[in-house]
Formats: sequence, C-alpha cells, structure tokens
Amino acid sequence: MLKTPIFITNFKNYEQAIGQNAIKLALIHQQVAEDTGASIAIAVNPIDLYAVAQAVSIPVFAQHVDPVDFGSFTGQVLPQALKRAGAIGSLLNHSERRLDKDILTNAMACAQKSSLIRILCTESAEEAEELIQLDPDFLAFEPPELIGSSSKSVSTEAPESIARVVALSSGVPIIVGAGINKPEDIKIALKLGASGFLVASAVVKSKNPAKALTDFINAF
Repeated sequence: MLKTPIFITNFKNYEQAIGQNAIKLALIHQQVAEDTGASIAIAVNPIDLYAVAQAVSIPVFAQHVDPVDFGSFTGQVLPQALKRAGAIGSLLNHSERRLDKDILTNAMACAQKSSLIRILCTESAEEAEELIQLDPDFLAFEPPELIGSSSKSVSTEAPESIARVVALSSGVPIIVGAGINKPEDIKIALKLGASGFLVASAVVKSKNPAKALTDFINAF
C-alpha cells in the first residue's frame, strides 16, 4: 500500500502534460518527492504511461481501466497492459469517465486481478456509502461541481461531506479532490481525516508547477 498522506496529480489531457511535457512534469514531481520526502504520485494519459513510468520512480497511475482480459477488445484499456507499461494502479469512475455500476464492478475485479491499486472515485457521500461495498484500495471524493474551480474547494464548500465520507469509509483511505487550489485546503481536509489529495489544474496549469506542488506538500 502507498504511504499516506499521498498527493496525486491527475495530468488529465492538458496540453502541459502530454508527450514530452508529461515526462518533464513527471520529473518535476519526482524531484519534489525527493526533496521533501513526501508521498507523491501521478495519473497520466495511457499513451504516455510507458514513457513516463520509464522516466521516473514515483508511482504512476492510469486514468482509467476497462473491464476486459486478453482478447479481442479493440480500443479498450487492458489492465494487464497498464501493469506491464509500469502503472501501479488506476483511477476508476472519475467524474469525467463515469461507469455504470455493473461495468464498474467488473472493472474493479479486472484491475484487482492484475494487481493494480484501485482508486475508486465518488461524487457524493451517498454514492460513497454504496461504492465502499466494492472494496476499493482508496476512495476519492470529488464533488463534480467543484472540479477545476480556482476559487472554491471541497474543503471550504463541503467539509461536512468529507467528514461523512471518512466516517463511512470502514478504514478505506479517503483521497479528497475538486477545487483543491491552496495549501489551506490541504490542512482542512487532513484535519477532517483525509489520507490524500487528487489535484489537477492547480499544478498542471501552474506557471511554476514545482512551486505549486511544493506549497501543497508543505501543508502536510
């Protein structure tokens, strides 16, 4: 299991985090991890995953995985291929890549079969109570209306929901995301019981990603 608290940057498909930019940004994360001793990971585009995983030693996650095994599944993201490419795990059910319950259940099982760490994303405390039954390795709480916000965060707008998800977690570590854009958001969520953070634009689109990342980590 990963060391917590953990800070995960989702590269999404931002231009600043594709191709050679993905490797450059990954190396910045590795340097900050080495300088601070913090637990830092990244989630990258599947096309860039192999190159990024070869370039860094910090944990690299996929952004999605499909419920398939070896065979004729053209265009689908194969769990075994992610593992062989160097992924340590994958996000599942991100608000930008939602899955219906049956598909999600099968995807979770396929990811587990390939020994991938499963970060299961949920949009609400009510959904978290249901999805916790799928036995994820981490549960990521991200209210979709706050994702990408530069002025509001889950920590300031929904602290009671963070506390509720932590209480419902049955020991599963809770990762918090959506609008996390300043160190104070980190401090609030940690006090509420969060075990990690899932951040994207606040780091990826920063003019100085190393400083932005370091400022977040210092809040640990």
